[in-house]
Amino acid sequence: MGFAVPKYIASKKSENVIFLFQRDGKVIRKWVKLDEIILLTDDRAYYEKVMQQFRDVEEQQQRLVDEAHAQLEQSMTNFVETMHAQIHDYEEIRDTEDVPCILKKTLA
Repeated sequence: MGFAVPKYIASKKSENVIFLFQRDGKVIRKWVKLDEIILLTDDRAYYEKVMQQFRDVEEQQQRLVDEAHAQLEQSMTNFVETMHAQIHDYEEIRDTEDVPCILKKTLA
């Protein structure tokens, strides 16, 4: 996740950075562990470049997830079709005399 922050508070003695946001006229503070922060910069062009790289990676990962989901859906559809075909084939032959069936012998 990335975002532009108008103000932050950091200390060499603390393992956290406090980000200050304004939402609906209210100041909101968000504490983040220092080792979770990837980028702090005043260089907007650099920030936008890095954020575009993040978005590109996110889009690529989403495409992979979408492709995997489509393959899973296709596999499930193939499985269901195969099972229906097997059940249909069985139903066509189960009442014929040349198919052994324990239930037929028990009920007879």
